Amino acid sequence: MLPNKRLNLAARSSTSWPRFEEPFRRALARNVALAAVVGAVLALQRHDLKLLLPLVALALWFSLGGHYIELAFLNGLRARIPQGRVTQAVARMLVWFGGGVLLYLSMAATARALTIEAPPLRLWWYGGSLLIGVEFAVHAVMAIRGLPNFYNGRG
Repeated sequence: MLPNKRLNLAARSSTSWPRFEEPFRRALARNVALAAVVGAVLALQRHDLKLLLPLVALALWFSLGGHYIELAFLNGLRARIPQGRVTQAVARMLVWFGGGVLLYLSMAATARALTIEAPPLRLWWYGGSLLIGVEFAVHAVMAIRGLPNFYNGRG
C-alpha cells in the first residue's frame, strides 16, 4: 500500500506544476541572437573580428545550454522536490550552479578545440556563479513583463 501512496504523491506533485513548453525554433532563435550579441561585443572589445564566430559558439554554451538547464529543472526536477518556496528556490539555484559549472567546463573544452584562448579550468566555480547571475537577470526581465518567474514563485 505504501508504494501506491508514493505513486499518488508523485502524480499529484507532477500535476501541480505546469509543464514548460516552447517552440524549438523560437528558443533557438532567441538564444542564437543572444550568443551573437555577446560574441560581437567580445570580438569588438578584443579588436579582432576573426574571433566573432568562435566567440558566438562559446556564448551558445551559456545561452542555449542555460535554457536547457532551466528546462531540466522546470520539467524534470521541480515536481520531484517538496513544494516549499525556500526548498524550490535553493534547489533551483543549486541546479543553476551545477549546470553553470558544466557549461563552463564545456566552453573551456570548446575553446581549446577551436584553438582560441580558453578560460582557466581552476575558475570552474565562475561558471556556476555566472549562470546564477544570468538567470537572476533573465527572471527579473520576466518579472517586469509580468510573466511567471523565479521571484514570484510561479515560474
